[in-house]
Amino acid sequence: MPEIRLEPRTGPSLAASFLVSATAVVLTAIAGSLLFMLYGKSPAAGFHAFFIEPLLSRYGIGEVLLKMGPLLLIAQGLAIGFRARLWNIGAEGQLLIGAILAGTIAIMFESSDSILLLPLMVLAGAAGGMAWASIAAYLKVRFHANEILVTFMLSSIALQLLYYLVTGPLKDPQGFNFPQSITFGDAAMFPVIMDGTRVNASLYLGLAATVIAWVLMQRTLAGYKLIVGGLAPGAARYAGFSANRTVWICLLIGGAAAGIAGVGEVAGPLGMLQRNISHGYGYAAIIVAFLGGLHPVGILISSALMALIYVGGDFARLSIGLPSAVTTIFQGMLLVFYLASSLLLTHRVRFGASRPRQTAGETANG
Repeated sequence: MPEIRLEPRTGPSLAASFLVSATAVVLTAIAGSLLFMLYGKSPAAGFHAFFIEPLLSRYGIGEVLLKMGPLLLIAQGLAIGFRARLWNIGAEGQLLIGAILAGTIAIMFESSDSILLLPLMVLAGAAGGMAWASIAAYLKVRFHANEILVTFMLSSIALQLLYYLVTGPLKDPQGFNFPQSITFGDAAMFPVIMDGTRVNASLYLGLAATVIAWVLMQRTLAGYKLIVGGLAPGAARYAGFSANRTVWICLLIGGAAAGIAGVGEVAGPLGMLQRNISHGYGYAAIIVAFLGGLHPVGILISSALMALIYVGGDFARLSIGLPSAVTTIFQGMLLVFYLASSLLLTHRVRFGASRPRQTAGETANG
């Protein structure tokens, strides 16, 4: 009988990373076809609505770019920590805290027309995301707390804090009791960069983060230290690298990126603080980071794909009557199939003739 063996790889290659991502996409497409048929829709019509219709109009392209911005920015920040084996799962909460601080500044200076207001909001958003992530960093370094659980639970706290603020201290007194703040002034808003769409200049922040992440992780000693500090703390200490410093830097980078993404939402398409700031970008960015092979260029591509899924879900709901939950199902399938395929990153599949089994007596006799 032929035998299938899994042999450990000496080190995952970049080609293997992209092969895993491609496999996950193909499997998602196959499962998506079955999902469309389950809803009584033609797979061709479903895929056309999801992946073609959004690209046939200026508005659709603008919406894809609009959603690509925060996904790209957050995923680039998270990927730096993921490559060092630091699992920041709380980007959603860090995004909300960044949005809250930036929004508070916009409210405080509502009548200002200074060109410095928007940069100040970006800095406040980054500081808010970093402060929220620093809680997890401190608990991990000081008490060896699991950063997955801590960052995830902090996201729930951030959401409840947002609910409290927009229904209390930051609520618009003239807003007919709606849970939202006042509308921000023009000086507190990112300018639109494509006429007839909502895509704004915050997209440039995601593109800049891509360049910075590529330079940091591919061309600098600092990036190498971060990876070593996360993968092998003992070796890092022997080489003079600080594992604790790696924890702080990686979590703070991820927090800053998420916080700035929060600014892009409240100072972009929303123009205010409200209960629904994020469409789950902090969680979807985790899928984006892994689907992109934790490589800056791969993340750029996967963020566009994930943004297309977001927008395609809306088009599919309107054009062929698919429920909005299909978008979440597609995201979940991408993650599940990526995790299932990721075995190819760490192992090679070998085929060969099976070896005869030894009996207990043969084993004892050598």
